[in-house]
Amino acid sequence: GRERGAPRQPCPPPAPPQPPREEPAWGPHRLALLVPFRERFEELLAFVPYMHRFLSKKRISHRIFILNQVDHFRFNRASLINVGFLESGNDTDYIAMHDVDLLPLNENLDYSFPEAGPFHVASPELHPLYHYKTYVGGILLLTKQHYELCNGMSNRFWGWGREDDEFYRRIKGAGLQVRRPSGITTGYETFQHLHDPAWRKRDQKRIAAQKQEQFKVDREGGLNNVRYRIESRTDLSVAGAPCTVLNILLDCDTNETPWCTF
Repeated sequence: GRERGAPRQPCPPPAPPQPPREEPAWGPHRLALLVPFRERFEELLAFVPYMHRFLSKKRISHRIFILNQVDHFRFNRASLINVGFLESGNDTDYIAMHDVDLLPLNENLDYSFPEAGPFHVASPELHPLYHYKTYVGGILLLTKQHYELCNGMSNRFWGWGREDDEFYRRIKGAGLQVRRPSGITTGYETFQHLHDPAWRKRDQKRIAAQKQEQFKVDREGGLNNVRYRIESRTDLSVAGAPCTVLNILLDCDTNETPWCTF
């Protein structure tokens, strides 16, 4: 039995049956699923097999990249996504910026090539927690061409939050229109959110000038100046589902963003 006082972990939904192998008939496009990650092993064990089967059932060719931050700086989701984009290879032509704790429950959700512009799968009308209309977090699809047009995400956001809001402004500044799902009737039951805030506290501290800087648009940085080193690259199988784990050492200029350390 569970020890008294131990936090209860959410159970993921059962994974779909083992998927078929990829075939040419699946189409010409291939998705790079970019998953920023640090110290959330239980969620990863649920996420990788679930998403591999979910996408395979929909005949979406894909590769799953676990972007594991192993340095001693504060977590930087946006920089990890930039690194994942740069390291995802030429055999993928679009990306999904995908939280590890968010699982799609509705098979009608569209993960196909977002040719017309960024496609926000986890829209405010469907996400179980975030409902403001400029929200683009959780799960966002972009072609690689469109991500480059935005110069990726800002590297100035250390700790939790705000990087998605800044990226929304980049999308608009690039002349792109965010599209969202239609005809999905499952509302806030469309996704399962695995995160347990009682078990893992979010790093929401605002240090030095960070409180003022977090609302500004970074007009200079992004893909062009992300600083990192790949410590290791490992291909793994989780319950039969393939993924690639990138152990990533980010770098920080403490003169530019002193809030990257506590």
